Amino acid sequence: MISLTNVTHRDPEILSGTPVFVGTRVPVRSLFDYLEGGDTLEEFLHQFPSVKRTQAIAVLDAAYE
Repeated sequence: MISLTNVTHRDPEILSGTPVFVGTRVPVRSLFDYLEGGDTLEEFLHQFPSVKRTQAIAVLDAAYE
């Protein structure tokens, strides 16, 4: 299992400290917004190609736990 510290981070200089996927400016919350809105993981990854599948799955696994 991948640690969340390897896939997400907070930096006050990036979106005022909002948690984002490492290497991107994509807020983690966007993943949940897409899924809650009825979109699939595939659609999210298509819209945000800088987010890796492994990153998204690690966040979803952590939320599930």
